[in-house]
Amino acid sequence: MADLSNLRRPEGSHRDTKRLGRGTGSGTGKTAGKGHKGSKARAGHHGPGGGKPGYEGGQMPIHRQQPKRGFTNPNRVEYQVVNLYQLETLEGEGPITPETLKDRGLIGHAGRPVKVLGTGDLTRKVTVSAHRFSQSARQKIEGLGGTVQEIA
Repeated sequence: MADLSNLRRPEGSHRDTKRLGRGTGSGTGKTAGKGHKGSKARAGHHGPGGGKPGYEGGQMPIHRQQPKRGFTNPNRVEYQVVNLYQLETLEGEGPITPETLKDRGLIGHAGRPVKVLGTGDLTRKVTVSAHRFSQSARQKIEGLGGTVQEIA
């Protein structure tokens, strides 16, 4: 009786894969069925996953046909952002500086500019030193009697 344990494929239904480049007697020796020279005879061209990315047979590739757009400002200043709710989590007295923010893991680099934004609330008076402050952050800090010091 036929079940999954003793199934066999029908006779002649499976053909062995072509073994390329295995001598002239095999029928696919020497050039391995690729003919002589040319890009199609080279490694890494044609076939599954082959081809040169973006190569369109001498036609101008589409990525070079597209117009270039926009402008990248070489003088752009990118600030590290800290919100008020993050300052609220800092314990201890004393001024909050980029060095203390770096030590507590709120910013990545103490030497790069820091901007304080007004998301969240503070519940205590603090002294904060940073390169920039949003208007709302400045109002909330000064509203509690804290001080804001801009680093030049």
